[in-house]
Amino acid sequence: MGTVILLQVTDEAQSLAWDGDDLVDVVGGRRWGPDGVERQVSDDHGYSFDRSVSSPSGRFTVVYDERGTGALLLKGDQPVRELERNDDYAEDFDYPVALGVLPDGREVLVHCPDEYDLLEIEDTETGERLTGGDRTRNDVLHSRLAVSPGGTHLLSAGWLWHPYGIAEVFDLERALRDPAVLDGRGVPSFNPGNSSEVISACWLDGDRVAVATGEEFVDEEETAETTASAEIADLGKRRLGVWSLSEQRWVHRNRVDFHIGTLIPRGDTLVSLYGHPRLIDVTTGASLAEWPAVEVPSREGSYGITHIPTPVAALHPDGNRLAVAQPDSIAIIALSGKA
Repeated sequence: MGTVILLQVTDEAQSLAWDGDDLVDVVGGRRWGPDGVERQVSDDHGYSFDRSVSSPSGRFTVVYDERGTGALLLKGDQPVRELERNDDYAEDFDYPVALGVLPDGREVLVHCPDEYDLLEIEDTETGERLTGGDRTRNDVLHSRLAVSPGGTHLLSAGWLWHPYGIAEVFDLERALRDPAVLDGRGVPSFNPGNSSEVISACWLDGDRVAVATGEEFVDEEETAETTASAEIADLGKRRLGVWSLSEQRWVHRNRVDFHIGTLIPRGDTLVSLYGHPRLIDVTTGASLAEWPAVEVPSREGSYGITHIPTPVAALHPDGNRLAVAQPDSIAIIALSGKA
C-alpha cells in the first residue's frame, strides 16, 4: 500500500481537482499548494452547489447541486452562464452533466436541460446548441455522463424505471449529424450488463469501457426489451467487465467479491470508492491494494439513496496521487504500480 498524507482543511471539500501540483475545491473556492496550506481564492457562487466537473483542458468547470436542478458554468473562476436540468425526479438521481473535447478541438457541454431523457450537446464557450430537430423521448434517466478521451463517444450510466441501472454509449460524430441518435439505445454493439444492473461505469481510454454490475437481476422478458444485442454474452451479477468498442466484445470479465462503488480510471487499473479506496486490476478484477483508514461514502449507482453522497476524489494526471475528501482533511494517497 502507498503512503497517505493528510492535508488539514477548515471545512470538508465538496469538490476536488488537480491544477498542476495544487489541489482545488472549486465549489468552496479554496486551493492547497505543495506546502499543504489552505488558501481561499474565490467566493462561493451563491447557490447550494456541492459537486463539480472539469473539462479536459481545465478551462471550464461546472459546479452543480448533485440532487438538485441548478448548475453554473465557469471559465476559470468566472461565471459564464447558469444551467438547469429538468426537475422531474431530480432529487432521486445524480445531476447529468459532462464536459469534453471533440476530435476537431471544440469543447462541448453535455446535459439534459429540457427533459431527463433527452441528451443535449452545446458549444461550451458560446452556449450554441449543437443538437436539435425532431427528438423522441425514451424514458431513460441519464446520469453520470462522460465524454471519451478523444471525444468520439459519450457514456451514460443512468437508469430505467424498474428501477435499475444501465449503461449506454453513443457515437458523438453521428449524434452531431443526427441528434436522434441520442434517443436510441446507443452503439448497437455495446451491451453493458444485459440482465444485470449496472452500478458504475467509466472510460479506461478512447476504446475501452469498464462496467461494474451489482446483485440486481432483470427477468428475461424485461431483458429482451432493453438488450442491445441478444447474441452477446451477459456480463453477469457482481462482475467487473471491460468492453472494447473496436473489438465489439468483452475483453475482460471477472467476478468480484467486494462492492465497487464509484470508479476512477487509471490505465489498466481502476480506483474503486466504496467505504474506502481500493485499487483494482481491470484484467483480473483482483484488488491490488486498499486503504481502510481512508473513509469514503458507501454508495453504488446513480439513483435512489439521498443521504449518502457520491465520494469526492481526484486522481492526479500522472496517475500516482489520489486525493480523497475526508471530514476534517484531504487524504493524499501515493498509488503504487504502473498507471
